[in-house]
Formats: sequence, C-alpha cells, structure tokens
Amino acid sequence: MPVPATDLARLFPLESLRQETRDQLAREASVSDYSRGENVFESGDLDDDTVYLLDGELRCNYPDGRSVAHVASAPHGRYSLNDAVPRRFTAKVVSGKARVMRIDRRYLEKLITWDQLSRDENNRHYGTGPGGNNWVFRLLRSQAFARLPTGNIEKMFQLFEPVNVKPSEIVMREGDAPDYFYVVREGTASVSKYLDGAPQVVAYLREGDTFGEDALLSNLPRNATVRMMQGGVLMRLSREAFEAVLKPPMLSWVLPAEAAKLAQLGATLVDVRMPEEHAQRAIDGSINVPLYRLREDIAGALPSGSRVVVYCNTGERSAAAAFVLKRLGYEVSALHGGLGAMLRLIAANTPA
Repeated sequence: MPVPATDLARLFPLESLRQETRDQLAREASVSDYSRGENVFESGDLDDDTVYLLDGELRCNYPDGRSVAHVASAPHGRYSLNDAVPRRFTAKVVSGKARVMRIDRRYLEKLITWDQLSRDENNRHYGTGPGGNNWVFRLLRSQAFARLPTGNIEKMFQLFEPVNVKPSEIVMREGDAPDYFYVVREGTASVSKYLDGAPQVVAYLREGDTFGEDALLSNLPRNATVRMMQGGVLMRLSREAFEAVLKPPMLSWVLPAEAAKLAQLGATLVDVRMPEEHAQRAIDGSINVPLYRLREDIAGALPSGSRVVVYCNTGERSAAAAFVLKRLGYEVSALHGGLGAMLRLIAANTPA
C-alpha cells in the first residue's frame, strides 16, 4: 500500500528532512493493516525494518512481564518502535485496527546521513533542480551499498570527482588497466563485451548505476566497454579512494571452515574461474560461472536471494564476483585464501 509523504512529516526524525528525502522514503516504505490481537512483531524477531505506528494502539509485552502502551495519537506516537534487534518485546494490536509503516533501517540511516551532509555549505554534490538527487537515492538503495557504514558515506561523497561526458564518448574500454570507479549522475550508457568473437551490448546504465568496480576488486583488466548514449555527468573515485572507502566494508570474507559449514547449510559454492581451471581442479559440489560471464549467466544458475560462497585461486576474482552478486541481490561471501586454502583444509581433515 502506498504511503502518503504527509504521514512521514509528523514522525521523528523524518519531520526534519527535506521534502524530497521524505518523498523518496515514502516511495520505499510499506504500510500494513492489522486487526486486534495480531502481532506486529514478536520478542526475539530479527528484521531489517524501522517500524512506525500510524494509527491505533499497541501493547508492548516484554518477556519479564512488563507491558507498555504505544499509541499513535499520543505524543510518543511520533517515534518509531524500539529498533533493537533481536526485538526486545512483542508488539500486539489492542485497538480494533492498526496501521503500521516499515522502512528499511539501513536505507533510512543512509538517507538521513545524506540529507544532513548535503546541507553543509561546502557540499559540492547536492542537486538543486527537480530530480537532481535521484542518483544519490538510487545509489544508496543498491544492494552493494546495503552494509556500507554511514561513516563511509561521508568519505565517499567528499572524494567523489564529477566528470562531464559527451554523447558516444567511451569512458572505458575492455582490456584497459583499471583506474576509476564510476557512478552515473546524469545520462545513460551502454555496456558491451566481446562474446563469441563479437562485441555485444549486455547492459544499459542510468542514473545511480555504478561501473568499473570489477577490475578494481579483481586487479584484472577491464572486462567491458562503457559508452555514453547521452551526454551527462559521471562521479568517479580513484583506485586509491575506492580501496580505502568502499572495498573493505562491501566485502564479506569467510575462512575455509566457515565456508564448508555454509555449504552444509545449503549455500552454493560458485567457482568464478575460467572453465578450463574448474575442469582441472575444483571444490566438489561447486558450480562454475566465470567472472566475465557472471552477470549474464548467474540468473540461470541460481535464483536471486540465494546464499552463495564464491571462490577463485587467490581471492581477487572472488572479491569482484562478490560485489557483482551483492548488487544482483544475492547473499554472498568470498572464500579467503581461495581454492588453495580450501584444499589444504580438506587435506588436513582427510585420514591418511
């Protein structure tokens, strides 16, 4: 159910945000209706939402027997329900009906951070025209940025360098050495790769989309060519800035023993090396989707949302693959130490 932006204007701390920021949050929020006796959430629940009560009354029942009322029309009703996770109490509807709004907690924090940072008189990136900050809203909503600490957001925007681009301009070529990470601020672009001996367009980019991170993470040549379709503006980070601000928090590494446990619990092991490498030696039960084909082929191999552990020989290609898969909605970790580390673990646990 859509959320009127006016509902957000009376809530704390949303009332202090710019109207365009509240409008964006209203588009991302969801509203649900509950009946008397239903639980909005239960003690011990793990979730990713900030929850506001828009109408009605809840009873917050703690495991120790304490009980506190939360009434939408009361002065305290403008505040969200306690965000502690796991949930510390069960929120039960005690009025005839209740309307509850949920907003992704991490996205909310990132938008509040951006809203505050962009008010600084030295901020160079706030767009004053209609839709001038849509690229920011979409960038921060990306799966790859979901776990980026809010402190890194400030550093990222401080280090961004705007670059004006012309129609048909080639920003990077397949095979080039990696240098920058890019975000499309204005305009559109095409992404092409040599597949089966000929260049083929494999994706289109618009405001808020990123590119260039694969080569920076894998320390390999560019694996695609990006050509502007419309003139516009790109935001870029140097290799040094990318590695300092974005690379560490975006990557989730697991040691071989943990990767083995995840596989036992149902995670899929994805070998992102070339098919010839996989055929020569691989982890039993793994599937092979080479890094250069990952975006094109992974959907046919695994549904979005799957738990994945990626590996290569050393970890460099795995880092790039993990970033790509996070953007595509997978829950992904990279195997620290690569194939060699896993084979050593297997050998150590194999009877002589």
